[in-house]
This record gives sequence, structure tokens and C-alpha cells, in this order.
Amino acid sequence: MKTKILIFIFYSFCIITAKSQQMQIEKIWPNGPKELNGLTETINGKTTDTPQEALLYIYSPEKNKNNGKAVIFCPGGGYGGLAIDHEGHKFAQWLVNNGYTSIVLKYRLPNGNKNIPLADAQEALKIIRNKADELNIHPQKIGIAGFSAGGHLASTVGTHWSDTSVRPDFMILFYPVISTQKEYAHKGSFTNLLGTNFSESDRKAYSNDKRITSKTPETLLMLSDDDTTVVPMNSILFYEALKKNNVNATMYIFPEGKHGWGFNHQFRYHELMKTLLLDWLGRF
Repeated sequence: MKTKILIFIFYSFCIITAKSQQMQIEKIWPNGPKELNGLTETINGKTTDTPQEALLYIYSPEKNKNNGKAVIFCPGGGYGGLAIDHEGHKFAQWLVNNGYTSIVLKYRLPNGNKNIPLADAQEALKIIRNKADELNIHPQKIGIAGFSAGGHLASTVGTHWSDTSVRPDFMILFYPVISTQKEYAHKGSFTNLLGTNFSESDRKAYSNDKRITSKTPETLLMLSDDDTTVVPMNSILFYEALKKNNVNATMYIFPEGKHGWGFNHQFRYHELMKTLLLDWLGRF
């Protein structure tokens, strides 16, 4: 009985919190996904409690603040976990107060199946576009943001699309994993995504700086110069490739902050980051 009471209190709290934040939760695959990642429990305490379920947490602004734009956030975690709080919910809860419909994507971890995170993210874009009228947003003003390995996922969405229904209208990449070049690659992310002994074709395909064309969405990159986890060359290579293809791009490299600052107030340039981000988003 005590357990049931605690569960009831927990879900009641979630409902109250969701209402206060104008947040709704939606399953990406209500009938179950086509591909499974083989995960049934947490790995090193880093995965979510529901490894087979992809979810959207949709934060909607007040009607009088709604600017008709939306951003889907992909948290990082090396494709082995999800930093869904400071690289997801906290960012969304701030941005929604600035008029943006803000969506946190709880994507499924790949466990070596490269198709799973991308399928979740692409389906998320379709869902949000299909709900554009309901959410009072413009279907061509929906962007994707990602942090670290979530930045790799976001940039994969922006560079691997073949159908405009899954093309984001802009990308925001925070200290993203980009390159598979040995001297720059974040080995753990690519091992989790592609498997231990991935092929040379996958190495080329998932080095997203090599996938850029003139139709790649406009991009903002934000990172720290002293990041030794995902070295700045990942972002620099992506920025250079964007410019070679005449795609509008902006990059801010903060002098310090290392890796994974997300929406942490302890990040020295937190307030400046917010100002620069809102200014850039105002272009759309």
C-alpha cells in the first residue's frame, strides 16, 4: 500500500509540474518502434528508465508570448546516456518563456544500432510539423539543437535528410561531436553509435562535416576553447564546410568552460550565451 501511495504522489507531482510549465508528453512510437536497441536496463546508471521508449516533452509558451517558432533539443551523453536535465528540460523551460515552443527529445540509445537515434529524431520533426496548427507554430520555423553527442544527432538530422519533411529549418550545435577523424573523434560516442569495429563506410558517412551541401540548414555553433573532451576542431571543421558550401553559419568560441556546460549557471559565460542565442534565433 505504501508503494502505491508513493507512486500516486509521484505521478500527481508530474502532472502538476507539467501543468505549471504548460508541458505535454507524447510518445514518438505509440505502437512501438520498428527497431529495438536491445537495452532492457540502465548501463552504468546512465540511461533512462525506459530505454525502449522515445518521448517528446513539449513545452508551449503562453498564447500572448508565442512567436510561432520551435526548437527540438537533443541532450548529450555520448550515445550511452542522456543529460536530459541541464541539456534538455532546463534549456526548454528557459526558452519557452521567451516565446519559443521548446521540445525535449528523449531519444533511444543506439547500443550499436546507428538507425535508432536518427529514426527517433526524424519522427520527432514529423510529429511537430504535423502538430504545427495545434501548437500555433510555423511549420518552416522548426529547428533542432543538440549538445555533444546530441549535437552529433542534431547535425545528422541536418545532413542526412532526403525528404524535406525531416529537414530542420536551422541547427544549434553546442560543443558537438562531429568528426570521425582519429585525431578529433570522440571515440566513446562513435563506439556506442556504430559498434566497436565499425566499417570505413560508416566512418565516412557519420563524419558529418563531410555531409554538408548547399541545402544544409543555417547553423549556430557554441563551444569552449578549452574543451578537451570533444575538441574544438569538431565544430571548426563543420563551420568551414558550411562556409565552403555557402551556408550561413555563426560560431562562438568562449575562452573557457570546458565540456558539457549546458544550462548550468556556473558556466562563466552563461548570461552571454543566452543573449547571443536569442539574438541569433531572432533571424528566423
